[in-house]
Amino acid sequence: MAKFLFAPIPFTGHVAPGLPIARELIERGHSVRWYTTHRFKSAVEKIGATYLPMSMATELDEARLNEQFPERSSLKGLNQLRYDIKRVFIDQVPPMLEDVTKAYKEDPADVVVGDNLSGVAAMLSERFEIPWGTYGISVLGFPSLDAPPFGLNIIPGRSPVEKIRNRLLNWAVDHIVFKDSIAHFHAMRATHGFPRINDTPFTFARRADVYLQCGVSSFEYPRSDLPKNVRFIGAFVPSPPSEWKEPAWWPRLDSGRPVILITQGTIANDYDELIRPGLRALKNEDATIIVTTGSNPPEAVDMPSLPENVIVEQFVPYAHLMPKVDLLLTNGGYGSVQIALTHGVPVLAFGASEDKAEIANRISWSGVGLGIRTKTPTGAQILRSVREILGSTSYKERAAAMRKELAECDAAQTSGDLLEQLLPIKSRLKRLASTM
Repeated sequence: MAKFLFAPIPFTGHVAPGLPIARELIERGHSVRWYTTHRFKSAVEKIGATYLPMSMATELDEARLNEQFPERSSLKGLNQLRYDIKRVFIDQVPPMLEDVTKAYKEDPADVVVGDNLSGVAAMLSERFEIPWGTYGISVLGFPSLDAPPFGLNIIPGRSPVEKIRNRLLNWAVDHIVFKDSIAHFHAMRATHGFPRINDTPFTFARRADVYLQCGVSSFEYPRSDLPKNVRFIGAFVPSPPSEWKEPAWWPRLDSGRPVILITQGTIANDYDELIRPGLRALKNEDATIIVTTGSNPPEAVDMPSLPENVIVEQFVPYAHLMPKVDLLLTNGGYGSVQIALTHGVPVLAFGASEDKAEIANRISWSGVGLGIRTKTPTGAQILRSVREILGSTSYKERAAAMRKELAECDAAQTSGDLLEQLLPIKSRLKRLASTM
């Protein structure tokens, strides 16, 4: 049995992708300790991992950042992003490192695992010279000669001129746009006794021993300079909950009408961005519309009268629902997009914040649907795009092809195999012997 220490950034979107990886390791007989905030204690313990609480570090909460960092509330756009990089991410690494260093000295781990923005996992690996695995929480963000910088939301070209453009834009991001943030990153490392590295707060994860990237390569931009440690693992699909029962309206999904699922995920709660405009736009369509509200009750949709073709639920298991769906209408959450594609469901995504626009670009690039870079689409945009996707066979064919590609992957098994390969040889031999 080997010992793994997980230390991703304690945000929902950073923790959730790591849970099935940790569960796979535990099912293989390994020990997993997980350093995080009390918000995720039950989720960590549910998979059989040991919860390591934060002591010196701030218990970050993505829903309360303005409260935890009052200066942040007066900033917008790029200025807020720069602030977050410095204060929310970089400045939180040293106290986190103090916590995990103490935990490591008390019970040394064989491998440390974090998400692709977890500086504490990277620095713990560096401090104690232990293997380091990381997992991507969204689309690939590494700079490349073949792609513009992540966050500029530009679809790459293929010509020599466009490659020169990419190189210039990557230089500008590092030396102009985020110059201060990068200097802050290096100053933090130097202050705590770490040598200077030829990387930034956005690229250090390419130094990991293995980088587990959710999804398949055909969803991503082609890159001739992709780091060799990047391994596409497929998508994690939630198992059907055994206790769930089909609601009374379930037979309506087999009426022969197209089924459209609308979701804004669990965090985005302003339903005037997508859900309400979507319901108004599609109210006269010959389709069944399913809306899931995530962290809020169905009443949160708060419309005077719902159209006859609409069903609103807080939660419906994707494992049961996606096989019935013809189109996912979403704000571009990476997890829900990947789950839709594992079922061959085309995607219509409207996204502009966080990584949503980059995800929207890749949806269009790969041909599995339409990605439109706005978080507040008009009814006309929604209706026109829905009709285009449902009225064409190309999107369904591309989604079906990606479904086939994803079906050839086993994300949990691949992740477990790759992380076990980081173990010292004695641990690997012991693990092999236990399975014979």
